[in-house]
Amino acid sequence: MNRFLWPLIAVAVLLGFLVLGLLHGDPRALPSPFIGKPAPQFELPTLKNPEVTIGSKNLAGDYAIVNVWATWCVMCRAEHGFLLDLAASKTIPIYGINWRDSRVEAIRWLDELGDPYIASAYDADGRVGIDWGVYGAPETFLLDPEGTVVYKHLGPLDPVIWQREFVARMGASGGASK
Repeated sequence: MNRFLWPLIAVAVLLGFLVLGLLHGDPRALPSPFIGKPAPQFELPTLKNPEVTIGSKNLAGDYAIVNVWATWCVMCRAEHGFLLDLAASKTIPIYGINWRDSRVEAIRWLDELGDPYIASAYDADGRVGIDWGVYGAPETFLLDPEGTVVYKHLGPLDPVIWQREFVARMGASGGASK
């Protein structure tokens, strides 16, 4: 067989797999292995005060969201206004994990744009993000009152995604009562 035919066959097979993957799946979907399982345990210094820590123990008791963000993340800026509105509505407590960022820049960001978080953990080296299966920022996790991961959203939040993906999963409770 011609030596040029084998590479052509290999390319055709790979293109077939690519087309099948695009037609039968969501290319943005990166499922979390934690859905339906307890959120990973962590304890980190808070962004604004390194002497104080925040961790898994702070998240239990009601529905809560954990938003992974960074100042270098363009889409984090895009979702920030919605997070401020959500925080003002007191629908659900919002905790942040500032991921692989500069503490000084992150504090400046919150001072200038507003702070929607009850507290932000400071994950300078990204190890807690790795434990949570973070691929990039922003990522937002919905936790139930027992600390189980109910949903993971990749990308910026907005009112449509909030209603469709988060509120629907919180059921009749509609949110937190804290």
